[in-house]
Amino acid sequence: EVQLVESGGGLVQAGGSLRLSCSASGFTFDDYVIGWFRQAPGKEREGVSGISISDGTTYYADSVKGRLTISSDNTKPTVYLQMNSLKPEDTAVYYCAVASRLSVAAINLLYYAYDYWGQGTQVTVSS
Repeated sequence: EVQLVESGGGLVQAGGSLRLSCSASGFTFDDYVIGWFRQAPGKEREGVSGISISDGTTYYADSVKGRLTISSDNTKPTVYLQMNSLKPEDTAVYYCAVASRLSVAAINLLYYAYDYWGQGTQVTVSS
């Protein structure tokens, strides 16, 4: 059974930092992508970052480039999302998800390319 468990969310002031973790288990795909998405109240789910586990290639939405950094520890495996210079507009529930195959849609962080999802972790940035 595929399981993705996020942690690390919380309340932080604008300009602060958080590191989210996504612990993955229960799958043995050969070439998969783990992505981070977020959804704010009343807004659509937005892909913010992804990483190809096979070669470590990373992907970012333009809105977060330079502030968010994705990394992975393949021995666990766990994927991290380091978030710096946080803004109130970063407030959302953050989800990690796995795309079981590498595709253009997965690279472009389109939610429908991702097969399995975690339960989400709340990030709140106060002004």
